[in-house]
Parts: sequence; structure tokens; C-alpha cells
Amino acid sequence: MNIPLDRNQPKKSETLTYTIFSSPFGKTGVAVTPFGICRVVLSVLRESDFVEILKTLHPSPIKQPNQLKPIENEFNLYFDKKLKIFSFKPDLRQGTLFQKKVWNKLISIPFGKTRSYKWLANAIGEPKAFRAAGNANGKNPIPLIAPCHRVIRENGHLGGFTGGSHLKQYLLNIEK
Repeated sequence: MNIPLDRNQPKKSETLTYTIFSSPFGKTGVAVTPFGICRVVLSVLRESDFVEILKTLHPSPIKQPNQLKPIENEFNLYFDKKLKIFSFKPDLRQGTLFQKKVWNKLISIPFGKTRSYKWLANAIGEPKAFRAAGNANGKNPIPLIAPCHRVIRENGHLGGFTGGSHLKQYLLNIEK
């Protein structure tokens, strides 16, 4: 799936809705615009912290757990090893053009497979930019939807992951 790379961040006139639900990581937060899922935080300590993150995208995020229940259900199916592909569209309007290219490419990595940072750089046509691709991977706003956990070092080691390498290993184990 190719996401247009030229759109801007969510506009103030758009709605930004969110939900927080229980997951293997404690609480997980997901935010949605009319264009799709724009933010996922796998491990939310406090709802107020998640709302502050969302306010960088929109001044008034609205909590809508009932409306977003289908998204919560898909996450739970994934965590229960019963879902391989999320059906909800990503909204990748935030970030630089380079970051958007990286995040777009992450979506093409198949369930249960891993790719290297070098592969990622080559796949976006920037073969010397594997470190920059790794940095963009680390700033992915929608983990699981754009599966950044599937990118590892060329030598087979995990590499970094926002939230810790133990979360990355957990997600990779789900997909075995």
C-alpha cells in the first residue's frame, strides 16, 4: 500500500479521536483522523501523557473508545496471534519526506519476516542512508501498523526499538 507522501499533518478542522485499552504492554493508545491511524503508543503509562503527544498533532483530541472498538479488537487479535494484517489505513502525513518513504516501505514487510536497515535504505532508493533509515524507523508514529519491529540489524541482532528491545522481541515472537 502506498501512502501519499505530499499531504501535511492533521488539520485543526479535522477530528482526532483516540482510545486507550489494555494490552500485553499495560495500556496501548491509538489515535485516528478521518484519513486513518496516525499514532500508536504501545506502552502508555498515563493517559495524560498520551493526550499531550496527541496535542502536538491536534489541539483537542477526543476520547472515543466505543467508536474505536474495532481498532482495539484488531490489536487484541494481533496480540492473541490471530491477526496478521491490520485492515485500518495509516495516516502518515506527519514527518519529513524521507521519514514518510521509510514508514511507507515498512508496511510492505510481510508478517513473520524481518528485513535489515540496509535493506530498508536500498528499498527506498537511498543505499547509503541506512543509519538515517534506522533513525526514521525509530520515529515511526504507528508501530504495528507500519511494522518497524520487523527491521533488524544485518547481522541478525535486534537493534533498537522505542520502548525497549524486550518489546521488539515480544512482537517478533508473536509473529513466529
